[in-house]
Amino acid sequence: MRFDIITLFPELFGPFLTCGVTRRAYESGRVDVRLWNLRDYAQGNYRRVDDRPFGGGPGMVMMAEPLQRCLEAIRADRGDRAPVVLFSPTGEKLDHVGVAGWASGAGAVLICGRYEGLDQRFIDQNVDVQISVGDFVLSGGEIAALALLDAVARLQPGVLNDEESHQFDSFNPALDGLLDCPHYTRPEVWQGQDVPEVLLSGHHAQIERWRRDRRLEATLRSRPDLIEAARAAGRLDKTDERILAALASKPT
Repeated sequence: MRFDIITLFPELFGPFLTCGVTRRAYESGRVDVRLWNLRDYAQGNYRRVDDRPFGGGPGMVMMAEPLQRCLEAIRADRGDRAPVVLFSPTGEKLDHVGVAGWASGAGAVLICGRYEGLDQRFIDQNVDVQISVGDFVLSGGEIAALALLDAVARLQPGVLNDEESHQFDSFNPALDGLLDCPHYTRPEVWQGQDVPEVLLSGHHAQIERWRRDRRLEATLRSRPDLIEAARAAGRLDKTDERILAALASKPT
């Protein structure tokens, strides 16, 4: 798959593409990332890409023409009409299902906005999908683009050390959309705190039940909306419901 990124700060992506376990996805070409500096498509001595908003008000607005020229260059280079993605507060919030969809696709053109945003005419004419990474505002779309790339890269075969690792991630349908359980490692006792005894028992069925119960507990405490979603989808059995009822009756 190939992701083309329109940005004013391509240097922000360099370390990200060469560090950590996800670098395998980029070095192998399984996820091909190409950076396009928007200023290369601006005109004039100052390569201006923004101007003041019509109607007044604070801040600047990214101009449509440089964006259009850059997008046309990308389409000519790709030879296809890949979906154009804009990171925006008005977009649909990114979740695991959305990431999995991108991870199984052919890629996209990602636009990293800056300032007060993009000229709406460019959005209306070219943007296919708008994505939000949360109810907060960033200085630009680069961090959002990095988040999407990282989430997509780790789902590619051969990227993680253990092929099954991502199957146990929070929000994964393999865990019925629940949050993950707590994890422990050596030493067995740390600052007077013991590892839960069941994890040392070697009894796999009991360990799996303990982990399931802890997932239910963590999700009920932090994201009860995910419990309701799992219940509506028929992903909870009678044992799960008994555990949830017992947890709900306990003091917080």
